[in-house]
Amino acid sequence: MNIRPNGKTVDLINKLVSFDTTSRESNLELISFVENYLNNFGIKTQRVLSEDGAKANLYATVGPADTPGIMLSGHTDVVPVDGQTWSSDPFVVTEREGKLYGRGTADMKSFIAVVLANAPAMAERDLKVPIHFAFSYDEEIGCIGVRRLIEAINDMPVRPAMCIVGEPTDMRVVIGHKGKLGIRAHVRGHEAHSSLSPQGVNAIEYAAELITRLGVIARRMADEGPFDPLYDITFTTVHTGVISGGTALNIVPRDCSFEFEFRHLAEVDPGKLLKEITDFARDNLEPRMKMVQSGTGFSFEQISTIPALNLTGDEEIVNLAKALTGQNDHAKVAYGTEAGLFQTRAGIPTVICGPGRIAEAHKPDEFVSLEQVSLCEDFIHRLIDHVCARK
Repeated sequence: MNIRPNGKTVDLINKLVSFDTTSRESNLELISFVENYLNNFGIKTQRVLSEDGAKANLYATVGPADTPGIMLSGHTDVVPVDGQTWSSDPFVVTEREGKLYGRGTADMKSFIAVVLANAPAMAERDLKVPIHFAFSYDEEIGCIGVRRLIEAINDMPVRPAMCIVGEPTDMRVVIGHKGKLGIRAHVRGHEAHSSLSPQGVNAIEYAAELITRLGVIARRMADEGPFDPLYDITFTTVHTGVISGGTALNIVPRDCSFEFEFRHLAEVDPGKLLKEITDFARDNLEPRMKMVQSGTGFSFEQISTIPALNLTGDEEIVNLAKALTGQNDHAKVAYGTEAGLFQTRAGIPTVICGPGRIAEAHKPDEFVSLEQVSLCEDFIHRLIDHVCARK
């Protein structure tokens, strides 16, 4: 293995990172670049636009279009750099001590760059099985864009048979990740002067009671499971991350909002956990609130959902990914990816395997090591050889 990757790959990492594709921005400039790049090698592409046309997924096929193939998938958006202290410009790749620093180097433009750098070889080789590219938008804010891409894939006459999502896994084969259900709760109370607090309905206090109930569920899941030993956190977790409410200390607060999430194992139904919370609010908290003032109570809004990924260790895509990495083991990760959507909404068996470490993602001075990029190159080279040898 060469520790230093191909110069074309590094050039493409530089180019992709130079596009500010923070999720709040458009990714169309990057998509246009990739389109033009692939078209130069005779690879046709298809855009799947966002509803407002400001962003796009990109889909392409190399090789025979009448045969189910292997899809290589990655998201083009990155998280913000706002408020982070970087040692160098986050949108200009800087190499230091065998590492490439820049926003998206780990998550996950290096994988896309490796795929693109090898696209010319794919186009020149006699692929018996096609290789598909699927590059999405808005993964970082809830896997938004890929849902429209999956709708388009489901309508295709020939769909991919399997998929590899190149999220950073240290080039380990990952066969599962937790699902996520994110909820925003709003508590409507009744204002009163704080000296007359029993005449009001304190929205913050009732929010606190429900948050305490979420903590009860969290402790139950930690104590009773179910458990999956392949995860670093082996059980379903419950977390409250945002809360706001009230206007002044001497006013009983009328409104309070908070956001919570379930990060759940595949065998846990987050809908049942949510129902436990909403039932507690309706049956235990709202009757007390309405005794003081009608019109008070709780409302709940789903703000994000990502299905869990859960493959067995003996599926074809798992065995293929292990052969391509030269590894015999597999893992599961707590963070969510688009892989769960490919599995559940498109029925495409999907593994996660890509260069870099998730621990370096989203942080200031995000980086990917040159060694990891080189390992990913070897992985793609073996994939090309594999699909050329298929009968």
